[in-house]
Amino acid sequence: MPQADSPRPHDPYAALRIPDFRRFVASVLVLTIATQIQAVVVGWQIYSVTRDPLSLGLVGLAEALPFISIALFAGHVADRANRRQVVALAMAAMLGCAAALLAFTLVPGSLAQGRVWPIYAVIFASGIARSFLQPARQALGAELVPRPLYPNAVAWRSSIWQSAAVLGPALGGILYGFGGPAMAYGVDLALVVVALAAIARVRGVAAAEELAPDTVGQAPLMEGLGAGVRFVRSRPVLLGAITLDLLCVLFGNATALLPIFAADILRVGPKGLGVLRAAPAVGAVLMSLFLAHRRALQRAGAALFGNVAVFGLAMIGFGLSRNFVLSAALLAVSGAVDMVSVVIRSTLLQVSTPRQLLGRVSSVNQIFIGSSNEIGAFESGVAARIMGTVPSVVFGGSITILTVLVVSLSVPQLRRLRSISDVSQRL
Repeated sequence: MPQADSPRPHDPYAALRIPDFRRFVASVLVLTIATQIQAVVVGWQIYSVTRDPLSLGLVGLAEALPFISIALFAGHVADRANRRQVVALAMAAMLGCAAALLAFTLVPGSLAQGRVWPIYAVIFASGIARSFLQPARQALGAELVPRPLYPNAVAWRSSIWQSAAVLGPALGGILYGFGGPAMAYGVDLALVVVALAAIARVRGVAAAEELAPDTVGQAPLMEGLGAGVRFVRSRPVLLGAITLDLLCVLFGNATALLPIFAADILRVGPKGLGVLRAAPAVGAVLMSLFLAHRRALQRAGAALFGNVAVFGLAMIGFGLSRNFVLSAALLAVSGAVDMVSVVIRSTLLQVSTPRQLLGRVSSVNQIFIGSSNEIGAFESGVAARIMGTVPSVVFGGSITILTVLVVSLSVPQLRRLRSISDVSQRL
């Protein structure tokens, strides 16, 4: 007969047993496939017109600038309004952006003579929509599951997102290669409609102000905007984890340069580009499934730093590789180890943040992490223009390893962090 105090058996599917959470992650799945298709097509289309690596970096900058400028206000909105409605409105705006890209492709002469500014304008608009989508969706996901299930929910949400990131680039490359940009953008548009319908079926979500009216609904605007920043600054472990991810993604991520590798270095065309874009997500999916089926990491700090260091080494190897299979394998390794960082950081953020602050704290996290992808893309384009494509990737991987050393010495609390399950009691 089992002991009365014996631990409960781990249920790896606990979060997925909640209907609203299933609808939520279904929307994440479909929307991510759509945005990944769009990213592949935009990257290939712009590079085929301009043949300039800096033009790829400008795509990231066009999305990052509005994202950073509006993120704090968007987080404040996510903590005052019904988060499901904010997500739905942001997705409706993304639907309009997808329709615009399709229209530019179908109208003769829209992109003639190397004129790609209409695409940049659409990406700028999508950055505004994404600035409202990300903090509201992050907070909404936490709202749908009990706090003890946060690690399991984060692992599944990350797994589903990464699964879409596997399918999306591959599908984008295939659609572009066999049907052209118009077909790819048409599928993108249809998938955004499906994602919007899925999020509309999420029920039972109250406005954030109903959770804590004394701290959210009545707070002055400027005080509310700064609340997330003050909270993150007061939590060294959380700030250290976010900073580590920021610097590593900023310098170490070579995603923006993949069209150059596909076209000029590995010579595998748009279909090969789809495989390269999907490879990190393949590794991430496998790792996230592994994490979802096991109990929480017990040496979370050491795991975080170790996996980020391996990420840097994988990117150095990718930059030096001239074999397509090896390059894809190294990208898969980078995705797998990066997933460990994502799960640790996301779980840390959710368990240590009061619900009424989740939108604003998530917006700070998105400024650090989300914008670092786009600014990192711009940095990659500039570095590739100055140093050359391969040296810039090797340099970025080296900076990642150096960042691991500096942050581990600067934030010893993060290095010594063990289980995240009780972190809310100690922060």
